[in-house]
Amino acid sequence: MTSSEQPALTHLRQDGTAQMVDVSAKAVTTRQATATGTVTTTAEVMLLLGSGGLPKGDALAVARVAGIMGAKKTPELIPLCHPLPLSKVTVDFELSATAVTVLATVKTRGVTGVEMEALTAVSVAALSVYDMIKAVDKHAVISNIQVLAKSGGKSGDWVGETAQQISATEVEDNA
Repeated sequence: MTSSEQPALTHLRQDGTAQMVDVSAKAVTTRQATATGTVTTTAEVMLLLGSGGLPKGDALAVARVAGIMGAKKTPELIPLCHPLPLSKVTVDFELSATAVTVLATVKTRGVTGVEMEALTAVSVAALSVYDMIKAVDKHAVISNIQVLAKSGGKSGDWVGETAQQISATEVEDNA
């Protein structure tokens, strides 16, 4: 792709300074996005997490609420994001032997998408899991934060390769 074929960065004016994109002419549609991220830790910590035996308490309950709050605060954290009336935010967790996978789905009826809100929900939930387990594992790693799928708006529906691997059914069940 040549530089003349690349799409213009909509958050930049012609002089290169930042701007909030004008979405006033866009159609109101139902928009939804699902994102994911992973917190990798030890098997011992996962046993404590699953049994509720962490020193700080129920990490997943705290992380779920933190993720929901994070989605609602996205325009306060990401400077050029539009404030949106969120219709729904879900934060769920899948536990494996050495990791917690965070899945967040955000929905609105508006003129711009909710990918940033879904990513923020996952990020804040993962940070909260880390905060709750750091007393027993300071080496936990947060990784692979990404959008899995989005729907609504002019660009239509999109499902990323990771979501296709997870399966469309699991992404839809989280909605």
